[in-house]
Amino acid sequence: MALINKIREKSGLAVGIIAVSLILFIVGGDLLGSQSLFSGQDQNVGEIAGQKISYQEFNAKVDEARAGYEQQTGRPASEQDQVQLRDQAWNQFILDIAYQKEYDALGLAVTKEELVDMVQGNYISPAIRQTFTDPKTGVFDKNAVINYLKSLKTLPPEQQMAWANFEKNLSADRMRTKYENLLRLSSFVTTAEAQKEYQAQNSRADAKFLLVPYYSVADTTVKVTDSQLQEYLDKHKDEYKSINSRTIQYVTFPVAPSKEDSTALYEQIKTLARGLAAAPNDSSYARMNSDVQAPLYMTLGEMPEQLKATVGTFAPGGVYGPYKEGNTYFIYKYSGQKKDTSYTVRASHILIRSAGGDSAKAAARARAEGILKQIQGGASFEVMAQTNSADGSSQQGGDLGYFKNNNQMVKPFQDAVFGFNGTGLIPRLVETDFGFHIIKITEPKTNTLYRISTIGKTIMPSQATRDEVYRKAEQFATESKTKAEFDENAKKDKTLVIATAERIPENATSVNALGSARELVRWAFNDDTDLNDVSSAIEVDDQYVVAVLTGETSEDESTVDAFRQELTTKVRNQVKAEQIIAKLSNASGTLEAIAQKYGAGALVETVPDVNLANGFLKSAGVDPLAVGKIFGLKAGKRSKPFAGDAGVLIVETTTTTPAPAVADYTIYKNQLQQNASSRVGFMINEAIRDNSKIKDRRAKFY
Repeated sequence: MALINKIREKSGLAVGIIAVSLILFIVGGDLLGSQSLFSGQDQNVGEIAGQKISYQEFNAKVDEARAGYEQQTGRPASEQDQVQLRDQAWNQFILDIAYQKEYDALGLAVTKEELVDMVQGNYISPAIRQTFTDPKTGVFDKNAVINYLKSLKTLPPEQQMAWANFEKNLSADRMRTKYENLLRLSSFVTTAEAQKEYQAQNSRADAKFLLVPYYSVADTTVKVTDSQLQEYLDKHKDEYKSINSRTIQYVTFPVAPSKEDSTALYEQIKTLARGLAAAPNDSSYARMNSDVQAPLYMTLGEMPEQLKATVGTFAPGGVYGPYKEGNTYFIYKYSGQKKDTSYTVRASHILIRSAGGDSAKAAARARAEGILKQIQGGASFEVMAQTNSADGSSQQGGDLGYFKNNNQMVKPFQDAVFGFNGTGLIPRLVETDFGFHIIKITEPKTNTLYRISTIGKTIMPSQATRDEVYRKAEQFATESKTKAEFDENAKKDKTLVIATAERIPENATSVNALGSARELVRWAFNDDTDLNDVSSAIEVDDQYVVAVLTGETSEDESTVDAFRQELTTKVRNQVKAEQIIAKLSNASGTLEAIAQKYGAGALVETVPDVNLANGFLKSAGVDPLAVGKIFGLKAGKRSKPFAGDAGVLIVETTTTTPAPAVADYTIYKNQLQQNASSRVGFMINEAIRDNSKIKDRRAKFY
């Protein structure tokens, strides 16, 4: 008894602890705030220009954006919409903090008077014009703006708030425009720059070159060490900016319906068939029990093939099926017919286009008449369509499917098709703006509509099936505590294929073909996840995923592993270049003789009319160094072997033609000025973001 009493006492204590824990879990954030006993994680979603953004204030801005979106669209924001709304909120913080510092430093502002002028004055904002332009007439009505503002106080609070946000955005957009215009006007092109651009575009040279491509040396013959990769990276750090990323390998366990699920659904659909047959209101019964929506009235052309095959046996009240289409079983109840106001037909055609003048049109007509006679003589319409028709339907033997006489087709074509009775070849050409048509009616015109109540039930995995797949995935994860065990267990199961996802960014929402993989990405970036750790079974779409972390990079440090593939290609080409140059160093004679002596891989090409602005060197591609050497050599002179982008080259300048002297470089100055101005917005954004030292930690929370 004493033992039982002790158990009861301890049980009561345990229940109390669990109850308190649940309360703290549910409302702890509200009771204790962000720095609660269970909140060791930093609650800031990021930092902009030294100012930290808390999760609470960021989420408030996201909620505000979501409310505006849902009011505007009239539907709830989807998961993808919310990703975009979070980006929108984050960019708004950048504008409010980083950009505002620049505005304040310059004393920029949008006054109340200026805002009034933008909304209802002389210089209306384009956003206002777009919003208050009559879509029917395309005319902007300023009175509509004024009347709307007069009635604003009588509108619901949501609309008043929406207008306040709209005006706020108008002001922010005008401020950004002012700032960009100031910097755009500060951009200047000198006459010397314009002169250099003119010479680059108009100087010409004829040249020959010998090229030994890097690919001519097998990669397997060149060994690259980690020390060489590190040395190259150290010299080119500015070219290899790292990011926070993770590389994983993973296997998937698809959740697919089992045979038992299919059998159970088949039995269910048979029960529904009996219910549909007896239902007094068959259309309502079908809607209530179907996974798919189908029209109540169908033409023959709209019917599924399996149902269409039974039309001859239709009887009022008859139920047909079940028919399986993909993963869905269908049953249909026929309840009679009615006549439509339009007709439906199925036809095929062969189109012979008649572009050009009268002679081209006459030739097209003659060709079409010849094809028509061949078909009338027994040739296959479908084969003739495949080999002669200029329409996209040619690959289907000219089949256009079903269409109605509601101007889906151009009028001469429609008149010919619907003026024909029965099926078969129309014995004349039909001319339209597209050309000449040879037409075959494959199913006769009809205006009969069939009243069909449809129930479609899709085979879905049962909970028992999902549980079994989860059990298998979790068992695999439990037995794979290391990378080696992961590989070994995947090798044992012939149904598993190891996939690799490299350098996944922290904010990724998908991984390779895995959509909605946010939980998988968050696991990879979790502070508790180390290299070679194996995840538990993670549900992603209609499958479970087990992953192992195989690599990571940090934005704070560029490493060889982060850029191994790119670095290996660069260093390997350097080594190849050294080998090729050594082999070419003592070569003499013509370029052709040098190429012949070098052997396989070397080629010689002539390139006329090269210029500095966009010099393209055939097999060598666009190589600025090679083009520069061509223009740096005197006519008849040859360079030493050097490493280019595509391989090792020796260039030989044949002739050079300097750009003719001109007195005015205004055209080229304007070109450069326009190019510079077009980049201002982008460059401003990049500079401000870089100067603000933005730290985006949103991925830790979403």
